Amino acid sequence: MNKEKLYIFDTTLRDGAQTQGVDFSIDDKIKIAEELDKLGVDYIEGGWPGANPTDTEFFQRNIKYNNSKLTAFGMTKRSGRSAANDPGLSALLNSKASAICLVGKTWDFHVDVALGISKEENLENIIESTKHFVKENKEFMFDAEHFFDGFKNNKDYAISCVKSAYDNGARWIVLCDTNGGTLPNEVEKIIREVTKHIPGKNLGIHAHNDTGNAVANSLVAVSAGVRQVQGTINGLGERCGNANLMSIIPTIHLKEYFSNNFSTNIKSENISKITQSSRLLDEILNRKPNQHLPYVGAAAFSHKGGLHVSAVQKDPKTYEHIEPELVGNVRNIVVSDQSGKSNIISRLKSIGVEFKEDDPKIKKLLDEVKDREFIGYSYDGADASFELLARRLMGEIPRYISIKEYDVSVKKDKLGNIISSAKAQLEVDKKIILCEGEGNGPVHALDNAIRNNVDKLAKYSQYLKDLKLVDYKVRILNTGTAAVTRVSIESTDSKGKNWFTIGVSPNIIEASFKALVDSLDYKLFKDNAPASN
Repeated sequence: MNKEKLYIFDTTLRDGAQTQGVDFSIDDKIKIAEELDKLGVDYIEGGWPGANPTDTEFFQRNIKYNNSKLTAFGMTKRSGRSAANDPGLSALLNSKASAICLVGKTWDFHVDVALGISKEENLENIIESTKHFVKENKEFMFDAEHFFDGFKNNKDYAISCVKSAYDNGARWIVLCDTNGGTLPNEVEKIIREVTKHIPGKNLGIHAHNDTGNAVANSLVAVSAGVRQVQGTINGLGERCGNANLMSIIPTIHLKEYFSNNFSTNIKSENISKITQSSRLLDEILNRKPNQHLPYVGAAAFSHKGGLHVSAVQKDPKTYEHIEPELVGNVRNIVVSDQSGKSNIISRLKSIGVEFKEDDPKIKKLLDEVKDREFIGYSYDGADASFELLARRLMGEIPRYISIKEYDVSVKKDKLGNIISSAKAQLEVDKKIILCEGEGNGPVHALDNAIRNNVDKLAKYSQYLKDLKLVDYKVRILNTGTAAVTRVSIESTDSKGKNWFTIGVSPNIIEASFKALVDSLDYKLFKDNAPASN
């Protein structure tokens, strides 16, 4: 059976860069572009050369793309000047882009209000801009802004806009749901109408996620005839984001209807790198990944309810629509107050704890987890603390560093600066070690007190030198005088490992210290540090 070719167009570096709080550096853009090229997307929209220094410089870099075409974004020529004399178009031509994508108005409301020109003049701008790039032998795409809204408001004019570009040589006509308010049934109906005027092999879809339907709109557009799909890594984009390619790409490759009827330039073996690509973007942006993203999120294949876990252990297909390994993800059995024996057993197996299934310690561990979660612990997001709890119960965690006592103070100086300081007495091999430190908060001060004195910790100094506190979260679990505090700490080391620990106490400092000590113990255990004498 002959499959139809689908083309994947990534706009992370352009439309994704319009996300609030996102500001890509040159190096960021290069890393992302290289990842997309390795993945095998057809087009990488690198930005708008001439619009800002970063994008302009990025397009001047001599980056070799093995699989992707670097695409420059811009807008149709301005009214009152020729295409040849438009500085915006010249900047695109002078870039090293292999393809050009120009945005133009197709909604008569925007032509009247936003541009303030006649409908005829807007059509002329589209025609002349298209001819200009076609003449220069550039692969040209017309980005039909607000097309779906325009179609619903004035069908004939919207069609005339996209036809003007297509009839004058545009390779692609990209239909944009710019406001993100169009629903899947509308997308399908409108695209089937458009294919009466422009062949589907020349149509693309650019969906925004303002109703949560960007991925659905993109997929239904393919079914209706379009052959280019635009989106971003993790759905990055202005307002509610763009269509998420990390959902679209595996769906096209792994779901029967699409895999039987369509092919892409992305190799099958690269589908298993989708999760890696997703998390690379979050790493570059220095933000925590959305664990609930389809396919690639850390919780995408997590199972918490005891009934679910029991079934998954018999056959994962009972609660998983695909194997997580297909997209480079992993199955995760969550341990919580909703856990049953199946959760505990599965979790112990996954972390390599040896046991017999009839061992009474399994029941003891389950009861301990439920008791602890009753008072505020949450092992759902604290895997390291759970592992320590389990291994301590099994007698596998030796004594490392003992905390004899600690003191934390917070003061405000004459200049209004808040200074936190900490002292801690640690014991290693029956020797007392005094550690002192300051920080921008009491927990940071405690952390620094230990970290800044690792050289004093004898045989443990080599293991703790690369330990870093990445994130610190506090949650007050109830109110009143007997309020309980839960502290979660994320730690990492030079090996790129990240682990999560937790502490609970009516006292925020004590809760923090419990989580911090677990972090130290986990690091020492994982690195096979010797026990304290």
